[in-house]
Order: sequence, then structure tokens, then C-alpha cells
Amino acid sequence: MSPSAIQLIEQQHTAGVYPKRDLVIVRGKDAVLWDDQGRAYVDCVGGQGVSILGHANEAVARALAEQALTLVSCPEIFYNDRRAAFEALLVSLLPSGMQRVYLCNSGAEAVEAAIKFARLSTGRPNIVAAVRAFHGRTMGALSATYEPKYRDPFKPLVPGFVHVPFNNIAALEQAVDDQTAAVLLEPVQGEGGVHPATAAYLQAARSITEARGALLIVDEVQTGFGRTGRWFAVEHSGVVPDLMAMGKAIAGGVPMGAVGIRDTVRNLAPGVHGSTFGGNPLACAAGIAAIQEMQRLDVPRLAAEKGAYFRERLAAIHAPVVREVRGLGLLIGVELRTKVAPYLRALQAEGVLALPAGLNVLRFLPPAVITYEQIDFVVEKVAQVLHTAVLEQA
Repeated sequence: MSPSAIQLIEQQHTAGVYPKRDLVIVRGKDAVLWDDQGRAYVDCVGGQGVSILGHANEAVARALAEQALTLVSCPEIFYNDRRAAFEALLVSLLPSGMQRVYLCNSGAEAVEAAIKFARLSTGRPNIVAAVRAFHGRTMGALSATYEPKYRDPFKPLVPGFVHVPFNNIAALEQAVDDQTAAVLLEPVQGEGGVHPATAAYLQAARSITEARGALLIVDEVQTGFGRTGRWFAVEHSGVVPDLMAMGKAIAGGVPMGAVGIRDTVRNLAPGVHGSTFGGNPLACAAGIAAIQEMQRLDVPRLAAEKGAYFRERLAAIHAPVVREVRGLGLLIGVELRTKVAPYLRALQAEGVLALPAGLNVLRFLPPAVITYEQIDFVVEKVAQVLHTAVLEQA
């Protein structure tokens, strides 16, 4: 198929750093996206975890429109009504003991801030992260990320980062010492293959950091705001971190990030960090509307119930190419015995959009508003493509 006019314009002007799919998306509603030819797709990409409420949520759209006509920009050197309301609402959701938040513009920025706060608080330089971790592409977050293909072109990275095997308590205990500022972990490794942390591992991370004077940072950028069946995935283990990075779904699709902060974090004073756009009234208004919608719909319950149904249906496919189905809530991975790319292309041709998680894992991040009928459609198409002999030999 020849490229469309839209594709040709993007090909001419984009930086070229994104692997583009042969698809022009122009509209969305709830769990459905439409391309420029009018064809519909069930969206299990979900903005890479952003669209927990689906697309074109009316409450978020109204809040944006009203705030855009009131006040868009107001830096944090001034107080603001929307920011104050958003901060209070966000804190009401956070694990017990987190009474402060830092507002920024993305999950990667939140991770950067959490790393800086940990170093500032402890006076120590080192960060312990996990094998297969993905924390973002800015230099600090990239230094905490494990995958060499992301890291190697940009070396030398920020010094002081080490990686230990995920879910390995003994390795974590050995790595944390009196120079460790923080341990940085994802409760579910999304980009790294959809690997949930065990409750015992997160509880051990909490105990080890407390015993050795380090902080625990939890990266909830992809898992936060109900996706795993709790407001935050760390709640499945009963652990309260010192710092918690958030983003993606936080403001209903508007770029925003945040760090939840316990009183164990010290030395945060005016001037040590900041952001021009962080906590702007437009994003805060969207965040208020988004969280209120999540509460109204009871997104954690929807994700728990629909996620369990989705995983059960996927596990029943029994295709020879499938090694394992795993996940938590509506963050689901299907590990294959071969590369995933041909199956993603085949699913797109059948009206289903999904993500990879590494070379051989199909990842599903649908909105919580996906219907059971749409889940059944997705599973039917997944079964169809996984049983295709041509693809199994690709």
C-alpha cells in the first residue's frame, strides 16, 4: 500500500526516532480507534498505558475546555486553585503516609525527580535497579533502565547505577549498602516482559532499605491509577514506598507526571528542583476530572474483573506458540516461543492493536472501559493469528 499524504508529511518532517506502524489514527472513543479510512480497531495499546478511561472522555474534555478559557499557565512560584484541588485529590489516593507530591510533565520526569530527591535526602550516590527494568529515556531514568539497546548509544550514562535480578531477594540484599541512596523497582515490569513482582520481594525491598538507611522508590508510571486492580500496584503487597513515580493515566491523556513523597524524604527546599509546566492549571483540571471519573467508574474493580476474564480467555487458547500468559489486572502479557512482530501486524490487520514487551511478548493495555464483547473479539483474533502456521514459522 502506498503511503498516504499524512504519512508522507510525517516521514518528511519527523525526527525519525519512532518505529512507525503503517496506520494513521484520527479518532477514538472509549476502547475503539479509527484510522483515516474509517476502519475501527479495538485498542489494546491504550496510549502505552495512558488511556485507562478510554478515548474522548467527556468529563475530561469539558474540564480541559473550561480551564483553557480560564487559565492555562501558572508556574509554581504562585499558588493556584486547580493545583491545590488536584494535589489534595491525588494525595487522598496515595498509600498511607504520602502527604506531599511533586508535579511534573511525564513519567520519566517523575523518575528523574525521585532519583534526585533520594540522593538529596540521603547524601548517598548509588541507585539499585532491576534487570529488565524500564524507567524512561531521560539520562537518569535511562541509567536505571536495563535494556542495552536503549542504553548503549548514550554512554557514558549517569554513574552510580547497578542492576540486580528481579524477584531475587538475596541479590537485592547483597547490593544495598551504606552508599545506596535508593532501590528503584517496578511492581510489574511492563516493557521488560510483563513480570509482576512478588509480594515477598517488595516487602523484602522495604525491609532492606529501612535497615540500611536507603529509600525505596516505586515506579508506578504504567501500573498506577487502577490498572492492576488496585489504585497502585504496590498496594497488592501492602508496602508503602518513600517515593512513588506516576504518569501516563494520571490526567486522562494530558501529559502529566507526579512523585508521591513520604516524610522519610529529607532536604526538599525551595530551589532544589522545578519545572516550568509542572502543575499547570490545564493539566491539573484534567487530572481532577480524570481521577473523579476513575472513582465514579471504580476503575480498580473494572481492571481486576476484566483483567481476570481477559487472562482466563487468553490462557484457554492453548496454541503451541504460547509459552505463558501472565499479568495483573489490565496489564497482560502473552509470552511466545518466537518473535512477536509478525503477530502484532496480523492482529492489526484483524482490527486489534496491541504492543510488544521485548522481542517475544504480546502486551495488552486496554482501557478499563473495554467491554466484555470487545475482549471476546480480541481473544478470538489472538487465537486466530496464534494458530496460523505461517506466522509460527516466521
